[in-house]
Amino acid sequence: MLTTSELIAFAATTDLDKARAFYEHVLGLTLVEQNAYACVFDAGGTMLRVTAVGAVAQPGYTVLGWRVADIVEAIIGLEARGVRFLRYDGMEQDEHGAWTTPGGDRIAWFRDPDGNVLSLTEFASV
Repeated sequence: MLTTSELIAFAATTDLDKARAFYEHVLGLTLVEQNAYACVFDAGGTMLRVTAVGAVAQPGYTVLGWRVADIVEAIIGLEARGVRFLRYDGMEQDEHGAWTTPGGDRIAWFRDPDGNVLSLTEFASV
């Protein structure tokens, strides 16, 4: 039923101005609109609504991710903008923080200012 409908992605924030600065200036997403309830971004053709909430849940898993062609290049670019990549105990991550799955995909994780876990993925075969 929804196969022809556009997906809208959501992330939560307790500070719209801080979230806007991160998603717009650090990640480079285009701001479409900001109001008292949300910052709306164009994330590669998908609408991303970063919504104001009283408290952000910390589920510990990825809430948003991006497919990238070159994960090392993306990591280096984001690190230059102040992003710190996460390291997880028990996972063999390379010097850039990327973990290689058994199928060859490479994934790296980082947090936004509210602690939402975000990721980059370079798929082994596209």
